[in-house]
Amino acid sequence: MNAEMLKQVEHGNGFIAALDQSGGSTPKALKLYGVGEDQYGSEAEMFDLVHAMRTRIITSPAFTGERIVGAILFEQTMDRQIEGVDTASYLWDVKHVVPFLKVDKGLADEADGVQLMKPIGGLDELLERGVAKGVFGTKMRSVVKLANADGVSAVVRQQFEIGRQILAAGLVPIIEPEVDINSPEKAEAEALLKSAILGSLDELGGDQRVMLKLTLPSEDGFYADLVDHPKVVRVVALSGGYSRDDANAILARNPGMIASFSRALTEGLTAQQTDDEFNAALDRAIGSIFEASVT
Repeated sequence: MNAEMLKQVEHGNGFIAALDQSGGSTPKALKLYGVGEDQYGSEAEMFDLVHAMRTRIITSPAFTGERIVGAILFEQTMDRQIEGVDTASYLWDVKHVVPFLKVDKGLADEADGVQLMKPIGGLDELLERGVAKGVFGTKMRSVVKLANADGVSAVVRQQFEIGRQILAAGLVPIIEPEVDINSPEKAEAEALLKSAILGSLDELGGDQRVMLKLTLPSEDGFYADLVDHPKVVRVVALSGGYSRDDANAILARNPGMIASFSRALTEGLTAQQTDDEFNAALDRAIGSIFEASVT
């Protein structure tokens, strides 16, 4: 493990940029960026366009390790290059931003009020490639929709089982059991989730540590004991559908949590903007998320 990367992830001021839209969420991300489905004719063209969008973000003067601790990449993005350099290497060597890799293959159908992850075929090979590319850690997402004890327990158990596989490969897993912000039982689900996570953290081996990516909680400061837990490198927050302003406002009331925003980061960025307009808009977005993260 890269000690300098670990130091930045654990103690660095700033937030983690989630640039990991995959096949299912890419059309929506492109549409918000001002690129409609009529502008590409194949999946390959779609991924070329989204890589161009991510390249524009990452190469922007606003995007540096001074305010951005790390960035989460989709597998295809890791396998591509920026300015002739592998994306993960570009992030760290040029921008001093720690690279992470999204490893899940999407969500299974809902059962017991949750959506587990689909089986992750070829995970060991993917982790090996991630290590070779210089990636520091991984991210994988499940979803909790209801305060169902069996469902929440299954989500956390699956996340930590795969997390141990990721740790064994020499990478740090970001465990992401998202609680749906529209859940009618959101606060109750968060209480079950925190309890299950605390139990799983206590079962980790001596030097094993993980990161947590959690929905902004209904109760301010609710995850403070996870933030302070010795087995947790960092607790990051997902925006979960909140607008950037709302997400920033809630985040600022949760000391110790930092942002890991996706859509809230790219909100207001479009393909039609000039480079000056784009860079100014991205600078404002990064500035506001940074402030909420260090509050």
